[in-house]
Amino acid sequence: MTTAPPDQPNKPQTKPPVIGADLGTRVVSALVILPVVGAIVWFGGWPFALLVAFVGTVTAWEWGHLVRGSDVDAPFVAQVATVIAAVVLAAIGQVWLAVLATLIGAILVGTLSFGRHGVLSGLGVLFAALPGVALIALREDAAHGLAAVTFVIAAVIATDTLAYFSGRIIGGPKLMPRVSPKKTWSGLLGGMTGAAIVGLVAGFLVTGASPWNLAMLGAALAVVAQAGDLAESALKRAFDAKDASALIPGHGGFMDRIDGLVTAAIAAAVLGMLLDPTNPARALLTW
Repeated sequence: MTTAPPDQPNKPQTKPPVIGADLGTRVVSALVILPVVGAIVWFGGWPFALLVAFVGTVTAWEWGHLVRGSDVDAPFVAQVATVIAAVVLAAIGQVWLAVLATLIGAILVGTLSFGRHGVLSGLGVLFAALPGVALIALREDAAHGLAAVTFVIAAVIATDTLAYFSGRIIGGPKLMPRVSPKKTWSGLLGGMTGAAIVGLVAGFLVTGASPWNLAMLGAALAVVAQAGDLAESALKRAFDAKDASALIPGHGGFMDRIDGLVTAAIAAAVLGMLLDPTNPARALLTW
């Protein structure tokens, strides 16, 4: 007669390591990219517009590859043409015409993609063009443009960084497990804290700004950035893709890096325009 083996104790669930295996590659990529981007943001003008157009073009390629499974097709050409037209119009001060051109381009790309995820293809035009228009509209303010764009970018970077580490260290309930299994509520709160600190610092550095107001704005932009991140994660999950591409070592594709900036930049520009259409950057920082 055999005896049943003793019950095996439940193995405790282990937390993921605080430092991911790809963190080193991420850091190296960031150290290469950030100084270049920072210098171009500082110069502003056409160098900044060219950077925005380049990122928008690569994003258009990644979107088409992900959604339609094609690298270069008629919708891609139309999307790139729209991005370039929108950037040029924004750079010469015609922001509303740039927005109009983007909307027309989205309809055109959606029509050209009929039967191949036309609606998503049209949304890709907005994803690639509108954040560039938003950032140019903010950067064109000679007095406050550099500070405004730097604030938005720094808030998004702080959100991503603090969300990454606080989510791994604290863990806890998942934010939207069906969309992004690794994101947690603790990560969101950590990201909001990081962006609020950026806003607080900016408030002390920018003349006429309120540290408290910019801290609240930073926290709000963190939520908006995380929403953009989740939206892009949902898109990738719908097409069973881990990354938009493999262009940036350790980070995936351009879309994977700018997803939060896309929504945060648009939200920041819209707020600035609502407060003062003639000086959105100043309005954003000194409300």
